[in-house]
Amino acid sequence: MKKIGVVLAGCGSQDGSEIHEATLTLYFLDKLGAEIQCFAPNISQWHIIDHYSDKVQEGTDRNMLIEAARIARGAIRDLQELEIDSLDGIIFPGGFGVAKNLCDFAFKNENCQVNQDVANIILEMHEAGKPQGFICIAPVLAARVLGKFHPELTIGNDPATAKILEDWGAVHVISGVDEMVYDPKHKIVSTAAYMLGPTISKIAIGIEKLVAKVMEV
Repeated sequence: MKKIGVVLAGCGSQDGSEIHEATLTLYFLDKLGAEIQCFAPNISQWHIIDHYSDKVQEGTDRNMLIEAARIARGAIRDLQELEIDSLDGIIFPGGFGVAKNLCDFAFKNENCQVNQDVANIILEMHEAGKPQGFICIAPVLAARVLGKFHPELTIGNDPATAKILEDWGAVHVISGVDEMVYDPKHKIVSTAAYMLGPTISKIAIGIEKLVAKVMEV
């Protein structure tokens, strides 16, 4: 049984992990017989968004690990406990929490910095030659951390985001929501998901292909 890690960044498309993308990832991994281990940083989210009003909730604080446990049904561990040797692969679902919590791309764009624990995991998985999947906006993490290796990846077809990734050294591949892009040299798999949308059934096609490729590799 292959053991695949899934890194979450809270719970909710605007300030945490995108719930559809995370749930589809878990579903397809389980369907293919993977042993799943979820992880999240045990730190506060950047901010909290009321997903009904789409407004920032001032004066509130939520912990990413505690919030992500909602998606994982409690079966989750602190990201600092992740051991590369115990995993066969890893997947990062998207959501604005990736761009706000796992890195600060949402605020600093080309000058963004990746959370050090996240950066270390991506580098160590790469060095170990293990497959990594990046969904929606999450390829930003791979491009920022591994740009010097020129990985091929996709965030769909947004030209402004693609240019930043290419400025970091990545090779951006335009793709549709029903596609995934695989870089065999670096064992990186990516799919655009809600960077393109528009609905859960559409993003499921690309995510299923991504999960299958991670499991295959």
